[in-house]
Amino acid sequence: QVQLVESGGGLVQAGGSLKLSCAASGNIFIFSSNTMAWYRQAPGKQRELVATITSSGGTNYADSVKGRFTISRDSAKNTMYLQMNSLKPEDTAIYYCCLPRYVYWGQGTQVTVSS
Repeated sequence: QVQLVESGGGLVQAGGSLKLSCAASGNIFIFSSNTMAWYRQAPGKQRELVATITSSGGTNYADSVKGRFTISRDSAKNTMYLQMNSLKPEDTAIYYCCLPRYVYWGQGTQVTVSS
């Protein structure tokens, strides 16, 4: 089993930046050998996929964040990151990290972007 804990959320003005972290513990082999993902859920909306990163570092992004967000992972630290630049009010959501293959989720971290 893997436990995931997000951090780094907060309140930021439009155009600003935040860096989210997702720290993994437990069965670290599962974390390091599988694709990881960031999702987000805005008030009144369905949870949506933001970005994914494979075990070898391959990445994919939702069109809405492409060019502004960067997903990365550090296997030595058992941590995944989401660097968010040029933030917009529509990026306001709870951000969750996820290990999709085993359906492990973190508790989420709130990101609020003011206009």
